[in-house]
Amino acid sequence: MSNGIVTIQDVEKEYSLGATVVKALRGVSLTVEKGEFISIAGPSGSGKTTLLNLIGCVDTATRGDVVVAGKNTAQLSERQLTDLRLNTIGFIFQSFNLVSVLSVYQNVEFPLLLQDKLSSGERKKRVESLLEQVGLNTHMKHRPNELSGGQRQRVAIARALVTDPLIVLADEPTANLDSQTGQAILDLMKSLNQQKGTTFIFSTHDHKVMRYANAVVRLADGKILGRESPELAVAHAVGMDAPAAPVQAAS
Repeated sequence: MSNGIVTIQDVEKEYSLGATVVKALRGVSLTVEKGEFISIAGPSGSGKTTLLNLIGCVDTATRGDVVVAGKNTAQLSERQLTDLRLNTIGFIFQSFNLVSVLSVYQNVEFPLLLQDKLSSGERKKRVESLLEQVGLNTHMKHRPNELSGGQRQRVAIARALVTDPLIVLADEPTANLDSQTGQAILDLMKSLNQQKGTTFIFSTHDHKVMRYANAVVRLADGKILGRESPELAVAHAVGMDAPAAPVQAAS
């Protein structure tokens, strides 16, 4: 098996809805190398969120191996999975998952408190720096219900980045943002990717977002169709007849 920072081998994921079994992923194999800036693209229901949830240790595969930062997630205890999520992965959820009773500042600081590695002064410096980068330094004392959807998304992004994770997973990271803010967030993610070597894996429907990626993995009906250049993936997305590139499977 490859030594990529994320390696997925023959992964299947099934959900039971009453007597019906829904196959969300069907034999997916994928390798993501450290420092990649990769997009998972596909229509709604293609399995994008399911794939991110498996990489993010939010869910477990029905069959197959999901290896994150050298650890096979199926072999980890709940505590070990929690440690991996906290110290290795930043997750930007489409539904934000902010804590409603905490301020913007406290929401972003929360993962650092759980890690318990930095002094209060170091935490303050890091949180304020990130909130400035996402344009929310004037909203630190606000609660999530006092923010717009776009502002909540930016809080969620700052929270995901505050621990300096090795891997950032983002489920439609610009879906709730206006185009200018969305571009600023993508520029921030790309900058961190280039400066720190942070690996970014994000799902998207958006052609503009796809163009930021180094590579695009196209997903449909729970299967990987191909791993392509952004240009070829955008051509597919807008319905042009371009040949699919062969999938890069984990070896």
